[in-house]
Amino acid sequence: MFEPFPGNYVWNLATNLALVCGGNHGEIDEACRPVREASKAGADAGSALLFDSWIAVADQVAKNADDDLANGYALSAGTKYLRASGYYLAAERMQARDYAPRWAAYDRGLELYHKGSKLRGLHVDKVEIPYEGSSYTAIFVHDGSGTPRPTLVSVNGLDSMKEQVNMAGHGLSNLERGMNTLFLDQPGTGEAIRKRNLPAVYDAERWGSPAFDYLLTRSDVIHDKIGIFGLSFGGYHAPRIAANDPRYALCAVMGANHVWGERQRQRVANEGENPVPHYWDHVLWVFGMNERDAFLDYADQITLNGQVEKIKVPFLITHGENDRQIPAFNAHLSYDQAVNSPKRTLRMFTKADFEVEHCGADNGTGMRDYIADWCAATFAEMA
Repeated sequence: MFEPFPGNYVWNLATNLALVCGGNHGEIDEACRPVREASKAGADAGSALLFDSWIAVADQVAKNADDDLANGYALSAGTKYLRASGYYLAAERMQARDYAPRWAAYDRGLELYHKGSKLRGLHVDKVEIPYEGSSYTAIFVHDGSGTPRPTLVSVNGLDSMKEQVNMAGHGLSNLERGMNTLFLDQPGTGEAIRKRNLPAVYDAERWGSPAFDYLLTRSDVIHDKIGIFGLSFGGYHAPRIAANDPRYALCAVMGANHVWGERQRQRVANEGENPVPHYWDHVLWVFGMNERDAFLDYADQITLNGQVEKIKVPFLITHGENDRQIPAFNAHLSYDQAVNSPKRTLRMFTKADFEVEHCGADNGTGMRDYIADWCAATFAEMA
C-alpha cells in the first residue's frame, strides 16, 4: 500500500481510499505534506490538522471548478467538483463525532458530488428507502435509457458512504457490464447516521429487504435479477441479507467479514489495524450506544455462523491475502459454510494482483472489476 505516513495505517488507508475514489496524486500530496510530522503521534492525535490540510486543498479544487464553470467549461468543472467532493468526504470521515467542522465538510461534499455528476452528464437519482417508520437515502446509478437491466444493491462498510463507493468506480464498472447499481447509506452509515440518527443493527435484513422492495417499483430493473454486494462490514451485511431474503438472485462481497463481532473483542485486546481514528467512539456512535461493554455484548450476534448455510443463490467472496483489518480466514469460513449455494466462488487476491490489502485499498481495481465480471456473467447464466 502507498504509505506517505510511515507507521500510521489509518492515515495511509484514508489516503489510498481517496486515490481509489478518483483523487489526483498531486493534490493529495499537497494535502498530506504539511501533516507528515503530525502523523507520527498516532492516528487520533493530529486528525484535526489532517482535516485542515485536506479541506484547504478541497477548497482550492472547488474554486478551480468554479472558474471552469464561469468560463463555460462544464465538463472540466464537473470533474473537479467530483474530486473536491471526494476530498471533503475523506477529511470528514477521519474526524471524531464531536469535531464540529466535519458537518459542513460533509454537506459540501454531498453538494459537489451531485453538482459534479450533473455537469458530467451522469445519471444519479436520489432515492428514499422506507425503513421502520422513517427512511434512509440511496443513489440509483443507471445509463438513462430506461432499459430494464440486472441491478446490484451496494452495501457500505462501517465507515464508508454511498458517494465514495460510487466514486471508486463501482457504478461505472457495473454499467459497462450492463448493470444498474443502487448504492445505500444503510443505517449506521452516511446520511442515515449523520442526518437521521439511524443506528446500525445486526439483523440487516430489516433494511436490506426494503431496498429490494424499492427496486421492484422501477421499470428499468429486471426484477428477478437483483443481487446484493457488500464491502468491508458490508461483507457481513450482504450475506446476512441474502440468507434471510431469498428474493436476492446473487450475493458478492469485497472483503469477507464472517465473525465481525469476535473481531471487535480482539481489537480490545490488541487494537489491531483500525479503519478510522477515534475507533471506539465511532463504533459506539454507529450503533447508538454509550458503553463499550454493552456494544461488545450486542456485537456477539454479528456473526455469519448459522447464516451462510441458508444462502441458496450464487455467492462470491473476494479477499486480500494481506488484509490487516479482517484476517483472511474469514473468507474461508464463509466459503466453507456456503454449502447450499449453487455457485460458490472464493477469489483470494495476492501480490501478483498488486492488491492484497483490506477491500483492495492498495489498488482499487482488481476486486471491483472481478466482482462486476462475476455478477454480470452469473446474471447472464440465469434463465
